[in-house]
Amino acid sequence: MIVLGIESTCDETAAALVRDGRQLLSNVIATSVQEQALYGGVVPEIASRRHCEAISATVKKALADAQMTMEDVDAVAVTFAPGLIGAVLVGVNFAKGLAYSAGKPLVPVHHLRGHIAALYLTHPELEPPFLCLVASGGHSHIVQVEGYTHYKILGHTVDDAAGEAFDKVARTLGLSYPGGPSVAAAAKTGDPKAYRLPVPHVEGKYNVSFSGLKTAVLNEVNQAQMKGLPVNVPDLAASFQERIAGILAEKLLLAAADTGAKQVCLAGGVAANGRLRQLVNDGAQKLGAQVYLPQLKFCGDNGAMIAAQGYYQYMAGHTAGLELNGLPTLPIDYE
Repeated sequence: MIVLGIESTCDETAAALVRDGRQLLSNVIATSVQEQALYGGVVPEIASRRHCEAISATVKKALADAQMTMEDVDAVAVTFAPGLIGAVLVGVNFAKGLAYSAGKPLVPVHHLRGHIAALYLTHPELEPPFLCLVASGGHSHIVQVEGYTHYKILGHTVDDAAGEAFDKVARTLGLSYPGGPSVAAAAKTGDPKAYRLPVPHVEGKYNVSFSGLKTAVLNEVNQAQMKGLPVNVPDLAASFQERIAGILAEKLLLAAADTGAKQVCLAGGVAANGRLRQLVNDGAQKLGAQVYLPQLKFCGDNGAMIAAQGYYQYMAGHTAGLELNGLPTLPIDYE
């Protein structure tokens, strides 16, 4: 079964074709990240306009790259939640029109479920149940994946998401957007023990909090400026990365130990962080658990992950009609 996946929740306009939820046939991404970088973050209005401009050509290229037409496609999957609502609606409305005109089933896909499904493209042998940390610009969740369409949230952020914290710290340090890659690059030459950053305490055994950590970095910079002292950006970047990666890894591995999970996974944009990958891999080995990491090209937003999850949503009978609407928020464990 061939599924066309469409993704437009943030600043990437993406489309891809995937066979049977596992085999990538094409994957096309048009991004407005360079334009968004001018403003230090995503401007929703600009993102929505760029989606409108790019979505038709992106889908056409995905079909062309796979050497297919809409006649070869069995279903159209689209991210309908959560995300920047203006951006989400561009993808949803385009997918509705395309599915209706081509006479194909329309499959709504949750964005975070898509990030988890990216693992199936990298590891065709992976099957639920497994434990997964989904960390991105807008989300940080520890999820027990009980089935291809059944999830249980064990922990989540109570304030800022991990990716959001990376972006804000990068801005504080004068680094470029997006913050994850720029902080990681600066941290390569820094000392992760140079700055003593706090470990936020939060209710909920597997929950995380990054607002205070972000503020601690801001305070370090402000204090240095008031004293007329230079800020060692590589050291502060390394110290921040070590703390946030350590928190995420610790909570995931704690949940793995408590649940007896033998398959531990990372997903989402922050899953590209090398230090987080190392900490999770080292810790999981001590627990006797197998680690599954997505290829870097599948960490950020892409259409392939939506097509992959779309296959499983369709097989579970989850289709929609022209009444489908986009939603800015929706928990991953919705029924």
